[in-house]
Amino acid sequence: MVHDRRRIATVTGAGVIRQGRCGVSIGEALAEARRRAGLTVAQVGHQTGIRDTIITAIEGDDYSACGGEIYVRGYIRTIAKAVGTDPEPLIREHSAAQPGPEAVSDDDDKADPDPSTRIYDRVWLAWLAVVALVMGGLWYVALQYHAGPRQAPTAGPSARAHSLAHRHSAHSRKPLPATAAQTPTPGAVQAQTLAPVSATAFSPYGSGQGDNGNLAQLAIDGQPATAWHTDWYTTARFGNLYPGTGLLVDMGRPVAITYAGIRLGSARGARLQLRVGNAPVLADLQPVAQAANAGGLVRMRPIMPAHGRYVLIWFTGLPPDPAGTFQVTVYSIRLKGRI
Repeated sequence: MVHDRRRIATVTGAGVIRQGRCGVSIGEALAEARRRAGLTVAQVGHQTGIRDTIITAIEGDDYSACGGEIYVRGYIRTIAKAVGTDPEPLIREHSAAQPGPEAVSDDDDKADPDPSTRIYDRVWLAWLAVVALVMGGLWYVALQYHAGPRQAPTAGPSARAHSLAHRHSAHSRKPLPATAAQTPTPGAVQAQTLAPVSATAFSPYGSGQGDNGNLAQLAIDGQPATAWHTDWYTTARFGNLYPGTGLLVDMGRPVAITYAGIRLGSARGARLQLRVGNAPVLADLQPVAQAANAGGLVRMRPIMPAHGRYVLIWFTGLPPDPAGTFQVTVYSIRLKGRI
């Protein structure tokens, strides 16, 4: 059987070049080698650093996106190596098919770097520039260090004598006894984080009658992703149904509250009071701090330590929610004080 070994090369618009032996183009040869290797275009792109669109275009013998003839040969060589085929016959066929008086020699072709090599060279040059800058900075700092600080004018004999006398006096001085201001007041106790025993929903009618009582414990469980929330209302003032709602925290015994950190939802607009007392009824729970237009983390500090067993987070106004209604969410309550 006699095979036709004649070269077939045609040039079409947009830089599309069809060439090869026996009607098989360079792109078709690369695509067939890739399929034999069991690789996808994306896998070849990952290995070579060449964009998938360029690989697909080259397999279709379209070199218009390669950026010039020097890049075409580099792309062909890199892709051929990745798919396990010899790039040199393909490079020679491509060079021979180019229009012009001179064909590119094999030596010139082998000197062309592939794209990955060019990228590596650029990164290496950038790294050398950075190293040079750093070394220059270190050299400058070392030079300044060895040069030493500028000498101040020499102090006169009297100034030196005064300095020596001052140092001698400082070393020989005995520690003074602590003053009354330095001595801790007997019986003083630093504020500490207090652990609540329970939390219940609270309404003007008493404990356990507020909104979503089954969720109340989530406000004190220490988990930032869990929360208690009120029902939704048509207005910020609870649809004029009642004056407020909230959470009642039972500390288990009388404590002195000095700080409350209450984390709400991000929407601003909440109005709330911090109330403390010894009985779980609204009349006995006295306001000790308040906040308006609140959202996020609300920090409340009574002017004086507030004494009582029960702490009420009492809302008198609600922020808007994404649904166009009004609702407040409490993610956590952190209380500090003294037992």
